[in-house]
Amino acid sequence: MENEGGTQQPHLVLSHKLFLLTHPDVQDIEKVRLKEEVLTTIKSDDMVPLYETLVAESLLEKDQSLLDSMRAKNEDELKKLDEKIADAEENLGESEVREAHLAKSLFYIRIGDKEKALEQLKVTEGKTVAVGQRMDLVFYTLQLAFFYMDFDLISKSIDKAKNLFEEGGDWERKNRLKVYEGLYCMSSRNFKKAADLFLDSISTFTTYELFPYDTFIFYTVLTGIISLDRVSLKQKVVDAPEILTVIGKIPYLSEFLNSLYDCQYKSFFSAFAGLTEQIKLDRYLHLHFRYYMREVRTVVYSQFLESHKSVTIEAMAKAFGVTVDFIDLELSRFIAAGKLHCKIDKVAGVLETNRPDAKNALYQATIKQGDFLLNRIQKLSRVIDL
Repeated sequence: MENEGGTQQPHLVLSHKLFLLTHPDVQDIEKVRLKEEVLTTIKSDDMVPLYETLVAESLLEKDQSLLDSMRAKNEDELKKLDEKIADAEENLGESEVREAHLAKSLFYIRIGDKEKALEQLKVTEGKTVAVGQRMDLVFYTLQLAFFYMDFDLISKSIDKAKNLFEEGGDWERKNRLKVYEGLYCMSSRNFKKAADLFLDSISTFTTYELFPYDTFIFYTVLTGIISLDRVSLKQKVVDAPEILTVIGKIPYLSEFLNSLYDCQYKSFFSAFAGLTEQIKLDRYLHLHFRYYMREVRTVVYSQFLESHKSVTIEAMAKAFGVTVDFIDLELSRFIAAGKLHCKIDKVAGVLETNRPDAKNALYQATIKQGDFLLNRIQKLSRVIDL
């Protein structure tokens, strides 16, 4: 596979620029620069399908001479590739035929023709015997799917890769697949599974084609904070040497993580505010921005309340560096949603925790499920009697 030496796949860099180009929070002067960079990439790779799409969406102005020039180059290159395939099929061996078909697949990927790229990858797969090489074709498909954020294709490709690994496959590719699956889980709001997969890959990370290592650590910390209990967070994230070597390079992330663990809530909120912009402008996280904000606040409020049987609202507001009214409004929302186990005594200005007993909760759940099962059995018996 390409880009194993530490370089992000160029089209995934392009996809992030396209995302920022349409983001309402990005300044117009920045969008002018992004538009120029996008056009430069399109010209260098002769990306006719993408250029036509962006022109139709009014993101780029149409330049007919440029379009004709790119089409001519693509037709010329495609002709050469077809000649190479024909020559390989007539005069060379199976491996040369496969390589010729792979070159055509990569050509379609490069110019951004999704449908033809997928068709050609299937043809190439038919010419491929080795599990490792078939696995590489799945990685190409996944990169294409992440460019278009085609979650159905991503899910099917991950399942296909897992089936291939049952036939064999090396550990390096298996570890890379974990990162691909982790990114898919994070993008589809399964933060718990994403955190587990990222943490499993942290010491063996080689998936530079998706994103740089700094970005991988950023995702690992963000997903870990809302998914792991306090003990696991300390062991797997706070004290992880791989994270410690990088976390200082990412603005606000170290303070965000360590202030949560050290119960420095005022510092935590300050760092959290600094990180919101990065989350908003992240292509994979922006759709889950509000959800993530809620989950992080649930974690931090729960941690604070766990150490108190009762506490005044004023004391909690002071600990977080916010107003009493803000905390009152925040907690009332989380309590109503069942996210926090406490109640507010508005008259006394006190919060009282009412932590659920785990055994009692299990007992109640068992009784409820038992009643539901009995009702179903009774309904079924009536049908049988009829």
